[in-house]
Amino acid sequence: MSYVYLAKEISSGATVAIKVLSPRLAADKSSVERLRREAGLAMRLDHPNVCRILRLGESEDGLIYLVMPFLKGELLSDREVRGGPMDLATGIVLLQQMCAGLHHAHELQIIHRDLKPENVMLVPDDDGGADHAVVMDFGLAKERRADPAIAKLTATGIILGTPEFMSPEQIRGKPLDARSDIYALGIVAFEMFTGKLPFQGRNAQEMMIARLRGQPTPIRQLRADTPPAVEKALTKALQTNPDDRYTTAVEFAEALTAGESLGGGGGLFGKLKGKFT
Repeated sequence: MSYVYLAKEISSGATVAIKVLSPRLAADKSSVERLRREAGLAMRLDHPNVCRILRLGESEDGLIYLVMPFLKGELLSDREVRGGPMDLATGIVLLQQMCAGLHHAHELQIIHRDLKPENVMLVPDDDGGADHAVVMDFGLAKERRADPAIAKLTATGIILGTPEFMSPEQIRGKPLDARSDIYALGIVAFEMFTGKLPFQGRNAQEMMIARLRGQPTPIRQLRADTPPAVEKALTKALQTNPDDRYTTAVEFAEALTAGESLGGGGGLFGKLKGKFT
């Protein structure tokens, strides 16, 4: 749908990323409308754990583009490939940061709809210390109170999202709210800690059917050192019925460490937990 370029803004000297809509798609009114919607929503976001949109522009020859801050870091998906299952203390801090960013969006009535490891950037802190998580690409985001024009873009029968991480209600084409993002984050968390998905299938279709009809693999079957709080939190986040999940991302974040010291980590995790934004 788009090409992304590294650029420098002449007036400020700031390094930015420019997302340019493919010329072929720029002629398609629905694609242009989606990109404008992405910009309109993401310009309202202002949180350290969310990648915001600085502005939307159009060149003299009709190219439509978005300008975003350049994030120098590593995609969560690349980190998983490079490092394998993540250390529990580190991973939980990152998950809580993702929860904080998502909660900010949800407060603005914005649902991400396509949360996955490829849409999370791990950015080193300014002091060169630990990474912090930034949720990116609200390109499939949808306001909970969608107007008729937006509803038309995501009409029944057009499923937007990534099959491996979609909630059951998204697979069914039902209305979505914050609980759908919480479900997707539960799958992201499961993969972070085990290197595997909680629902198995020979292809994306079988995995979608498993999410509609089956139960997720208990995380302790794949990682025995998972703290009870994390197991309980993921079990609740991955419930088929949205009413059985956490209502807010903040509740999910708090549940991940409820009464836990992470297997004898003592005060270390408490210090880490206090650092996340």
